[in-house]
Amino acid sequence: MANSPPLRRRRLSRHLRELREAKGYTAEYATTKAKESGVGRWSRGKLTRIENNEWTRPNPRDVEVLLDVYEVNDPEQRQAYITLARQARQRGWWVGYSDVLGKGAYVGLEFEASRIRTYQALVVPGLLQTAGYAHATMEAAGITDADEIQRHVEARMVRQQVLTQADPPRIWAIVDEAALEKIPAEVRDEQVRHLLQIQRAEFGVQVLPHSAGLHAAVSGSFVILDFPEDPSVVYREDILASVFYEEAREIERCEMIYDHVHAAAMSVEDSRRFLEDLLT
Repeated sequence: MANSPPLRRRRLSRHLRELREAKGYTAEYATTKAKESGVGRWSRGKLTRIENNEWTRPNPRDVEVLLDVYEVNDPEQRQAYITLARQARQRGWWVGYSDVLGKGAYVGLEFEASRIRTYQALVVPGLLQTAGYAHATMEAAGITDADEIQRHVEARMVRQQVLTQADPPRIWAIVDEAALEKIPAEVRDEQVRHLLQIQRAEFGVQVLPHSAGLHAAVSGSFVILDFPEDPSVVYREDILASVFYEEAREIERCEMIYDHVHAAAMSVEDSRRFLEDLLT
């Protein structure tokens, strides 16, 4: 699933912003020049959405206008950007689950990542959940429609195909002891055994014990995704919204927090013994 549409859109947005900055143009000036082309409707807000990767299906025509504004005249370079825009318009498998996954931007990035580091305070990470546990979390979230719950569970299981693809990302998960305590009794053994099964070189699992006390990630859960050729991104979500952090200083801050939590957590070996004890 190389080069998923979300990653292509993110890459294209970054390149277009860099082209504008390289010319020394302000966003207002670039918008004015785009309007002068007479092609499409342009506004400051539209350019901002393009540069902030807040578009769903990039319009190659808009990209061509911006390439003209930024005086990108090399035919091969222009074609590369246009091709990227067309590829970014493709639909990923998650579109079939848009009713439960929304736009699916985060899921698309999972399939492109070379490494995924996650800290979860209250639940087992989605990529490491069993179907039974996923079902229980949907019920706990107040979803009562059986078909809707099943759709959520199916989508989560399809997401986990990233773990068995040809070149899977390295997963490192730090799970708070509180999250393990909250696993419903009827699915606990199955979920804990699953964590033990996947705890291998590529998929590390650490437990952050209560004894760690206050720690660097006390503000909540987050995920750091690293990519072979693109900058890292941090993802956080809550009840009402999901947020991506992409600025270098934001990534650096989150990596520092993750390193502190990693150091405060049990070792992989101690975590394995802790999980095994939950089964006795």
